[in-house]
Amino acid sequence: MTESVDVLIVGAGLSGIGAAYRLQTQARGKSYAVLEARDAIGGTWDLFRYPGVRADSDMFTFGYPFEPWTDRRLMAEGSAIRSYIAGTATKHGIDQHIRFQHTVVRAAWSSADARWTVTAEAGPDRAPVTYFCAFLYLCTGYYSYSSGHVVDFPGQEEFRGVIAHPQFWPEDLDYRGKRVVVVGSGATAVTVVPAMAQTAAHVTMLQRSPSYYACMPATDPIADWLRARLPAGVAHRVNRAKNVTVVTLLLMAGRRWPAWMSNLLRGQIERELKGSFPMDPHFVPSYEPLDERIGIVPDGDLFTALNDGRASMVTDHIDTFTATGIRLRSGAEIEADVIVTATGLKAVSFGEIAVTVDGVPADPSQSLIYKGMMFSGIPNLVWSIGYTDAAWTLRADLTAQYVARLLNYMDRRGHTVCTPYVGDGDPALESLRPMVGTKAGYVRRATGIWPKRSARRPWHLSQNYFVDLPTIRYGRVKNPALRFGRATARPAARRQLAATR
Repeated sequence: MTESVDVLIVGAGLSGIGAAYRLQTQARGKSYAVLEARDAIGGTWDLFRYPGVRADSDMFTFGYPFEPWTDRRLMAEGSAIRSYIAGTATKHGIDQHIRFQHTVVRAAWSSADARWTVTAEAGPDRAPVTYFCAFLYLCTGYYSYSSGHVVDFPGQEEFRGVIAHPQFWPEDLDYRGKRVVVVGSGATAVTVVPAMAQTAAHVTMLQRSPSYYACMPATDPIADWLRARLPAGVAHRVNRAKNVTVVTLLLMAGRRWPAWMSNLLRGQIERELKGSFPMDPHFVPSYEPLDERIGIVPDGDLFTALNDGRASMVTDHIDTFTATGIRLRSGAEIEADVIVTATGLKAVSFGEIAVTVDGVPADPSQSLIYKGMMFSGIPNLVWSIGYTDAAWTLRADLTAQYVARLLNYMDRRGHTVCTPYVGDGDPALESLRPMVGTKAGYVRRATGIWPKRSARRPWHLSQNYFVDLPTIRYGRVKNPALRFGRATARPAARRQLAATR
């Protein structure tokens, strides 16, 4: 089976549905299809089913600017986010463009006819399907859906209980009245611990090193007041603008004065613990606050669980798993019936799709990222990448609007090809850095597979919405780093290619 569209979107998660909406409303007349490997809308929020799974950004910034968030909860649970994404797709007719159970495996660009040939495996029998498109839009995120980051802990095979990874949570896991150890201290662990502590006998959060956390209220009285007095769409935009401003200013201040940010966060934690749990060594990180993403704790639920004794925290290194739990390097042992390995996610490039340009494999690690979305030497391809410190959707939506503007610009001028280009002597090559600037484990592990960024624009991936808004949303599309053109094949050759297809 074959199908041809102007734009092929890969992924029907938060980014993919937002991209489709912007195409429909801002690049009218462009045909598109959405290929989704799973059998449901939602992406990450359909995949993750571990206890307490939720957003770690407020839903006014994490949600779409064009679709009001009407729930009172700021940090929505995974099921509510799934419903929100699916409802948005249905409301705007995007669901009619989605091809479920279509796993994209290859994408080949031909300069001769300015087209991508995309190969997918469809259905349970993984039948090969071919799509042709002028523009390939990857909304796959940068985490692997097929595997998480797996740590081969010594002695795992000796443990007689259950070992669960949050990314592939066992549906039949019953931890009521059980002793649970959660290995990790990141965003997943800080969510799982208080959720499991509600019914488990006890939950121990075992961390190798401390992390930074920030408490946020689960609801916002100002948002509620605005929604009671303004139309839903207006209230949503006002609340979104308010939260974007507050979060961005805090992040800017944190980068400028990291010691101030560290004292602010640690002081907040100390007040939450009320002297019932020691700060040192459990809440004294060795890095600056924004070197890694700050864990969000709605209504201080993690600290409530620690104060109540339903959960505890241990800072140590694992020596080995045993038949009944975990032995630590200090010699202490933690007994467990269930061990949750919240050890992080596996980062990938381009959704693990094999990309070629005129028959030559495209190595993402050898490309520079243009405006945080396109890549040197790869024509007509965008990879939607969100913010690491703030809400993912803020940047993803800017990218979607830019893509619509780029397509309109190319149509007006008769271009069919757009390729970011960096010359051998370009000053941007003198200041190459990893694509993402944080020091999180998944970023360090991905350094060799992700594209590079530069300190020089436009080869830079900003983490500041106020910087990106004028340059991506309103800035000129034309740029010296972009090369525009048309298919290289002669008309007769293109007819022959079409006949062959």
